[in-house]
Amino acid sequence: MEFTGQIELIWEQTKVPLVVPVLKVLVVLCLAMSVMLFIERVYMGIVMVFVQLFRRKPEKMYKWEPMKDDVELGNLGYPMVLVQIPMYNEKEVYQLSIGAACGLSWPADRVIIQVLDDSTDPAIKTLVQVECQRWARKGINIKYEIRDNRNGYKAGALKEGMKHSYVKQCDYVAIFDADFQPEPHFLTRTIPFLVNNPQLGLVQARWKFG
Repeated sequence: MEFTGQIELIWEQTKVPLVVPVLKVLVVLCLAMSVMLFIERVYMGIVMVFVQLFRRKPEKMYKWEPMKDDVELGNLGYPMVLVQIPMYNEKEVYQLSIGAACGLSWPADRVIIQVLDDSTDPAIKTLVQVECQRWARKGINIKYEIRDNRNGYKAGALKEGMKHSYVKQCDYVAIFDADFQPEPHFLTRTIPFLVNNPQLGLVQARWKFG
């Protein structure tokens, strides 16, 4: 009992000069951090409002005109587009991505869908190839391409895909990852930026996650 009493006495004598100041400092730090977080949120809110009100939309920064059918040229008035889809064992999404690319609103004779399959699973490679054949029977100009190595991985597959002879007839290249599902109007909204603004070399669209 005497030992316990001594500990309590020591605690009573030290808590005021030692513990209380430390707690006060911690409280001040917490308040300071709360104020900083509040100021940051207010600042970001002001920036977001400013951007929404005064940002220049791409349509205003660059010339944009919709693609139109030409009476004399017909579909030849549309540039030829190569759509590349690199894949690697994409069992869950290959049908969705290929289907979305094949469903793009663009003249069928002015687009080439290129599926670059680096899959290492033979069963998945067969599934992807069969899916490409299914769309080809529907009249879609789709190419199923494989290679005997995975040098460079995805970038290497894209580079290798550009070496095929039929690519030379294409004016522009659209690249979709294996899990991308572009809207049908993707090309009709993006290609005009490149057609009407020769100084542009790239158009990137917003990514949305479902």
